[in-house]
Amino acid sequence: MTSAEQPKPYGTEQSKAPVPPRRVRTSYLQQLKDTGGRFAMLTAYDQHTAQIFDEAGIETLLIGDSAANNVMGHETTLPITLDEMIVFAKSVSAGAKRALIVCDLPFGSYEVSPAQAIESSVRLMKEAGVQAVKMEGGAHYADHVRAMTAAGIPVMAHVGFTPQSEHALGGYKVQGRGDAAQAVIDDATALADAGAFCVLMEMVPADVAAAVDAAVRVPTIGIGAGNATTGQVLVWQDMAGMRGGKAPRFVKAFADVRSVLSTAAREYADEVRSGTFPGPEHSF
Repeated sequence: MTSAEQPKPYGTEQSKAPVPPRRVRTSYLQQLKDTGGRFAMLTAYDQHTAQIFDEAGIETLLIGDSAANNVMGHETTLPITLDEMIVFAKSVSAGAKRALIVCDLPFGSYEVSPAQAIESSVRLMKEAGVQAVKMEGGAHYADHVRAMTAAGIPVMAHVGFTPQSEHALGGYKVQGRGDAAQAVIDDATALADAGAFCVLMEMVPADVAAAVDAAVRVPTIGIGAGNATTGQVLVWQDMAGMRGGKAPRFVKAFADVRSVLSTAAREYADEVRSGTFPGPEHSF
């Protein structure tokens, strides 16, 4: 074998960008990682936003347990149940036809054993029509991931800050600083080695996220994790400027939907009170 024929180390290939598919699958996200491409991910909890984001070309939609505090009014993600996640996920599956649909395993639906994780994931895939699940936790869940992938369930790992563990972590704090950086890298590599098709990192220093992305062959997703990851995710209400008050540092609002809806609601109420709406054109 000549030197020109010697295999190149992973990551040195100059591959062509993959052709966007009619349906995004985990293999397409891997192709993007292999070729230096990037992809976008947003949360979605209902049919209409799922359809809008799908048509806009968002590659991955996440039915996040963040529905608990962004839709249902809870203070944290902890109260939402698997049955409630299934309702939200069904709605997203009905609206999206192209994006890869991933659903969170909510708190209490997977921790007990790999068997519990498989059972909960099967319900999400059979009853709600999702194509993958996301599970929070570190290397101690490697056996869960191994069993789930062996059962045919694509698993997205979630490391760094894990909101379901906020009480154990002492609140919403950046993870992986200083000496704790290696633990994040070890968690990510253990879960990727166990079969996770992707690793999501939340609220970790940018240099640590970059080290994880270099250490694992699978795609990575960041939220508050710098710009070196393969993909990025935001809660859609944050992305669209729906929330009131101060947003986290890692959030960028790409619109001011809150003001648009507020103006529309006021104008509607004014026309109802004045008798302008409904007019003849709106009546039978």
